[in-house]
Amino acid sequence: MKIVVAPDSFKGSLSAQAVCKSVKRGIHTVFPDAEVVELPLADGGEGIMESMVYASHGNIIKTDVHDPLKRKIEAGFGLLGDGETAIIEMAQASGLTLLEEEEKNPLAASSFGTGELIRAALDAGCRKFIIGIGGSATNDAGAGMLKALGMKFYDKDGVELEEGGEALFRLASIDDSGMDRRIQEAHFVVASDVRNRLCGSAGASAVFGPQKGATPEMVRTLDAALHHFADIVLRDQNVDLRIFEGGGAAGGMGAALIAFLKAELHSGIELVMENINFADQIKEADLIITGEGRLDSQTLDGKLITGITKAAAKEGVPVIALCGSQNLSAEQVSEIGLLSAFSIVSGPCTVKQAMENADRLATEKTIAVMNVFKIFTDHRS
Repeated sequence: MKIVVAPDSFKGSLSAQAVCKSVKRGIHTVFPDAEVVELPLADGGEGIMESMVYASHGNIIKTDVHDPLKRKIEAGFGLLGDGETAIIEMAQASGLTLLEEEEKNPLAASSFGTGELIRAALDAGCRKFIIGIGGSATNDAGAGMLKALGMKFYDKDGVELEEGGEALFRLASIDDSGMDRRIQEAHFVVASDVRNRLCGSAGASAVFGPQKGATPEMVRTLDAALHHFADIVLRDQNVDLRIFEGGGAAGGMGAALIAFLKAELHSGIELVMENINFADQIKEADLIITGEGRLDSQTLDGKLITGITKAAAKEGVPVIALCGSQNLSAEQVSEIGLLSAFSIVSGPCTVKQAMENADRLATEKTIAVMNVFKIFTDHRS
């Protein structure tokens, strides 16, 4: 028997790798001889680096960078199993989880550290890049990242702009003469399922700014700053950052990567699945177990689980989902291609208790599901 375990992380509780271990333990309790293929996944946000490194048998290279408030921290980039592709996770250096609640401030937060990770990967000889841009704390249109790669931004007095999204409103000129020349040798692919453009009511500031600590007044300030930044880039670089679908991802990082690093935007889950040869991994599987922290309406919008069920349908493999909370109707579960979906929480408890015991709960629920599956397989044989 072959069972593929391909979950996302249970955010704040279990990494995707930890979910794999918990589920594998449950499977082997019921089917000791089962072949269990562990494929921890991510859809472009936090966890994409570890998932792709794990699945490709690569490694993580640590380096010193600056966090969103320009404090020195240690972060890492992934070197995939091919030895030449770097996987950069923006959240590692410029992520919201690096800040305390009272520190969140998209007016000042910088993507500089993400540029440092790219530079470190270039130093390591990488010229192929996959960049996951979910979970950012920034709204600076990638200006911080570009600074780390050698671009300079000046105000009308010729003074370099400070970090953060608010400063972009004072941009008067751009100097790209110091841009790292190795960028021209590199190919960049961005993992993101965000399709919002840079500015406006559906733009980076309005939609994602509040998650990063922006008040309504801050949102207006940041959107005006992004408009101004786009005006100057259009004047000096003949590129309109506002036209790119997905340009508003990660506070405008999407637009910067497309315009200045010639990056291509791809669906996060499709990119991950392609790079780990997911279609080949599930061939001749009897079952796929996937999961994420919460099954809800967002799951219906082409997220990780729907990517898995589409691939599984081509091979005729049933898919069961385990999750922290299950808020979909039976019709919706069927609609996204799942055989069934289960919450790992079987009885009354607080969210805190559920998160603290997620490892044990995931194993116990897997055992229960496998016992039912065993009845089916015994009857079929």
